[in-house]
Amino acid sequence: MKNAVKVLQIAFTYIGTVVGAGFATGQEILQFFTRYGKWGVLTILLSTVLFVWLGTKMMLLARDIKAASYEDLNRRLFGERIGRALSLFTLIVLIGVNSVMLAGAGSVFMEHLGLHYQTGLWITLIFTYLLLGRGINGVLQLNSIVVPMMLILSLAIISNTAGTPGATRFLTMETDSALIAAWTAPLMYAAFNLSMAQAVLVPIGSHTESRRVIVLGGVLGGLGVGFMLMAGHFALSAYMPGIVQYEIPMGSIAQQLGTTIQLIYVLLIFMEIFSTFVADVYGVTLQLQQRIKVPPMLISVTILFICYITSQFGFSSLLSVLYPVFGLFSLLWALMLGLYRQKETPRG
Repeated sequence: MKNAVKVLQIAFTYIGTVVGAGFATGQEILQFFTRYGKWGVLTILLSTVLFVWLGTKMMLLARDIKAASYEDLNRRLFGERIGRALSLFTLIVLIGVNSVMLAGAGSVFMEHLGLHYQTGLWITLIFTYLLLGRGINGVLQLNSIVVPMMLILSLAIISNTAGTPGATRFLTMETDSALIAAWTAPLMYAAFNLSMAQAVLVPIGSHTESRRVIVLGGVLGGLGVGFMLMAGHFALSAYMPGIVQYEIPMGSIAQQLGTTIQLIYVLLIFMEIFSTFVADVYGVTLQLQQRIKVPPMLISVTILFICYITSQFGFSSLLSVLYPVFGLFSLLWALMLGLYRQKETPRG
């Protein structure tokens, strides 16, 4: 029973880390899968295989090498010097992404709940600080609440879409995009999200004694991500091409399910931002702890302060430069992880 709970916690945290704000709004699914029409189903299946395989392999490797943070993993994959440099680059991108997520949390409070933007930021920061004090258990427990709610909402959206005239469009929809672009998109999507998720998946693997628990959690987590991708693609395809005009495509679909569902959806967008934000700050704290010998909570507070300051000015211009570079690095990183010959190291 204890192992079953641990498996579910790992699976839910895996899903919650990958499923961030871009996923929740529907923009990521639209850009990486739905725009490619009928190929979206097959490319989502490819992404799911990569999430199951590489996500599980990452956690197992972290366990075997007793990784303190994702920097240890990168040093194992790329060597000491390159691994440290790539970890520093990942750190900068993570802080940038977290700043944008924090700004997104403030916007949710302002646009949907009628509260001040700064109020949203401070609520997010305070609760993040409180959860970080619980360590990896806080991250696991948060996702164990948020992800089941996300899965239930996905089922509700599938049920509603099944009754619409465009329900089968995901199987027949044509696209003007090149076939190579359609098949490159899932590789980029999986690689990018896995390289971002290493900040939390590595410490999870390192803190889990049982290989079987890691494997089951990784498989369930990867399948869960695939299920939510497919649910989103199914719903968005039914409303193509008109749905592309909305900034929050999934929000317009949730609106059709009634006011209560729409309010729950808005709450879930915030919770998804929040859960990913907490997990990333935790992972970055562990990585910096290896470089700076100060108390971890002081590091966390400093990261939160940096995110707060940058969320005031916006980070989009810098990320527009960093994202493509990080995307190419992610493909290389995923390739190195996939090719790495792993030897089981007995523990305990």
